[in-house]
Amino acid sequence: MKLKTTLRPLAVATTLAVSAMAVPTIASADLSGNIGVVSKYILRGNTSSLENDNAALQGGFDWSGASGLYAGYWGSSLGYSDAGKSNGFENDLYGGYAGSAGDFSYDIGLIYYKYINIANADAAEIKGRLGYGPVTAGFNYLTKDVVWGNKGDTYWTLAYSTDLPKGFSFGATAGYYTYKKTGKYETVTPLNTTKSGAFRDLDLSLSHPIGNTGADMTLTYIVAGKLRDGTNLKNGVTLGISYGFDIK
Repeated sequence: MKLKTTLRPLAVATTLAVSAMAVPTIASADLSGNIGVVSKYILRGNTSSLENDNAALQGGFDWSGASGLYAGYWGSSLGYSDAGKSNGFENDLYGGYAGSAGDFSYDIGLIYYKYINIANADAAEIKGRLGYGPVTAGFNYLTKDVVWGNKGDTYWTLAYSTDLPKGFSFGATAGYYTYKKTGKYETVTPLNTTKSGAFRDLDLSLSHPIGNTGADMTLTYIVAGKLRDGTNLKNGVTLGISYGFDIK
């Protein structure tokens, strides 16, 4: 899954009302794309069960209108699948409304996760973001029981980003989970060992353009927290290269 906090990642993304009269036109819309590779695909600090513990190819497209409406697609190769099938693939389809007022920014939307070769994993999350200057707070609320979570699980984030000298940029994103104790697939025995909430991760990223290629390199150190059952996770490091481009 892509968490748009920069990103995506993490990408990410509040007003709770959208004007019904705000209809963008094709002429005032922007279309862009991105492609990249990461040394490991670690989702929300879960270093014990990586989405891909080898290099993962990732990329997508984004459309944004002058009114604030937006939509996009993002995909990633995965390092696992259901038994007897080739490795899976993650597809994220998302849309919403974003804008700003003075130093404040906001984003409210929906992400739908569609997996290839992985059963009982497709679901939607409602997401919201509210930012002030370089600081952004957000949430992702899971709407359905799946193999990777229970309906009502919420991932809360607090992010900060800033430019540094010599073309470097720094970003930090802290994540905290609140859990629904039981679900169709995610159940811990005995139930009283299940956590109602826990610190999940702190991602510290340093980015820099790669010469004049238009590509960027990002090194991320992950301070890992705990899983739903209280399991302590190990810290991790990922290296990524991405290239963004406009589509006329």
